[in-house]
Amino acid sequence: MAQSAPTRKLPLRRGLITLIAVAIAALAIVVSARLGTLTPGGAAAASHPPGPSTAESLEPAMSLAPTATPLVSPSPTPIPLVPAPLTGRLVTKAEAQRHPIAVMVDDSIDARPQAGFNAASVVWQAPAEGGVPRYMLIFQDQIPTSVGPIRSACQYYIEWASELKAMYVHHGGSPQAKETLAAKGNGTWVYNADGFRWEGRYVFRVKDRFPPHNVMTDGGHLRKLATKIGADDGPIKPMWSFAPDAPLEDRPTGGSIKVIYPYEPIEYRYDRLTNTYIRYVNGSKKPQVDIADGKVVAPKNVVILRMFFGPLTDAHPEKKRLEAADVGHGQAWIATNGVTVKGTWRKASPTAPTLLFGPDGEPITLTVGQTFVQVLALGYDYSIKNGSLPAASPSVNPGASASLAP
Repeated sequence: MAQSAPTRKLPLRRGLITLIAVAIAALAIVVSARLGTLTPGGAAAASHPPGPSTAESLEPAMSLAPTATPLVSPSPTPIPLVPAPLTGRLVTKAEAQRHPIAVMVDDSIDARPQAGFNAASVVWQAPAEGGVPRYMLIFQDQIPTSVGPIRSACQYYIEWASELKAMYVHHGGSPQAKETLAAKGNGTWVYNADGFRWEGRYVFRVKDRFPPHNVMTDGGHLRKLATKIGADDGPIKPMWSFAPDAPLEDRPTGGSIKVIYPYEPIEYRYDRLTNTYIRYVNGSKKPQVDIADGKVVAPKNVVILRMFFGPLTDAHPEKKRLEAADVGHGQAWIATNGVTVKGTWRKASPTAPTLLFGPDGEPITLTVGQTFVQVLALGYDYSIKNGSLPAASPSVNPGASASLAP
């Protein structure tokens, strides 16, 4: 009986120890669960949807790493543009001050097709020796890729080139023209650039044409030659004024201009959409094409100047050279924006500008772009057919069609 008491107390102690262990384990579970709700990503964090409504959801999005500042490229400084003096086109100041370069270009059938028309600011065409017309292409704000064939000098062409004190490029010339260039070709009137002197360096004979219709050059060589002989760039005083294209609704449909040289007729057909006069030579059904760029010749303005031409008295009457009464005044027809008006031209001296005046006696305004000047002897025929305006555009009245005789 004395040994049975301890044996009965042992199960009771074991039960108490087990109960305490269970209680401690349960307490540990509760504490662990409570701690989980206080840590980011725990149960409490998972119970809230992501968004800015709670502080817990904002914390993971915050970063203490430095943020790179995005690089912003500076805007390029715009290049100021100014009107080119011979076309009114907007160009850089440097382009607007390029020294004018006048090039005599052959118009005989053997010289065709010619190069350089579309890069010229102004193109003159007038009768020359033997009744064959000749061109003078004046380059200013654009540089041609090819020019020619280059032809000989005439006195009245020198006087038109002198209006701009241009570098005058030719290949030979009449005794009268050579005398003028010898006296005035040092920049007094023009800068003389005779191809006979500069051949092989600035002008060249090509092999795909027969002489004398094979003297060609390009704008790069012409610019170098201008520097060589002192035809420096600088400000140029405009002779004519220019305005933008007329609105499409104010332009007529159709219309044409035809000038008849004894050697060939020249026709211009007005194109309303481009506001240009598409050029046709010698009755061709296809427009004239400049082989320098492969594009159709189509100026913005066409001017007809009528003046007296007579035989030049020199030692070579067999050449049938001409002289022109280009100083003074006379009748002009000015076509721009599809409308042709009758006006006058005036030139006060050999070096004075050829000015254009409308029917009201005020200076005419041309359209921005290229101008072709067709100079006709008083006995040459020409005709002008005006187009028709849309019925809703009464603001311009080109008048009725007219066939004009000298």
